[in-house]
Amino acid sequence: MKNGMEGKLMSENDGTIHIFLAGDSTVANCPVHEYPMSGWGQVLPQFFNNKVKIINEAKGGASSNTFIEEGRLNKILEKIKVDDYLFIQFGHNDQKSYGTDARTTYKDCLLQFINGAKEKGAHPVLITSVQRRSFNNEGKIINTLGEYPETMRSLAREKNIPLIDLWQKSKTLYESFGVEKSKRLFMWAKPNELTNYPNGIEDNTHFSEFGATEIAKLVIEGIKELQIPLMNYIIHTES
Repeated sequence: MKNGMEGKLMSENDGTIHIFLAGDSTVANCPVHEYPMSGWGQVLPQFFNNKVKIINEAKGGASSNTFIEEGRLNKILEKIKVDDYLFIQFGHNDQKSYGTDARTTYKDCLLQFINGAKEKGAHPVLITSVQRRSFNNEGKIINTLGEYPETMRSLAREKNIPLIDLWQKSKTLYESFGVEKSKRLFMWAKPNELTNYPNGIEDNTHFSEFGATEIAKLVIEGIKELQIPLMNYIIHTES
């Protein structure tokens, strides 16, 4: 199923396909002083050949509504071209006081991303939020994201928009690593183990470079499952 994404594979300008990323810190390019903290969008370029360019506009702390209010969606829509892509992942910060309601305003905001991309002849792709590292006593991941993932899935079905279910995929990934080994995917370190974190860190939301790479692999897996034409430009790496 190609979800209406047939058509020209190349941007009309120089033959480069652009993937614009809209999201939060789990997607964003993290600054050098936070290394090895990484968003999955930061490592995504390594999985594509030089016909694809990733433009990562994701921002730490962003919710779907603040991304719009701060003009970041407009910035994307000013640049996006016919047959480019807009990958959209929100939910974590939509739960906060400045965010959205999962049943109403979250959906309204997502529609602004979808419709904005479509009006420019680009392809929107919805991506459910990655899970947080929150295990129960049976070693299973607890959903800490409320109704936001299901709202996005429902909207994808309603509007026939391709969806990569990172919520489900990341759950499977974390559980395959287990309670202790899954810490490798996240920013966990003892004091003096990492230069940028001399006091150590225990973060169950933000990824290590290794973790971000594993999540990016799930995005690539989703692209292949959906048979999005971008699959033709994927490089097979073992990183």
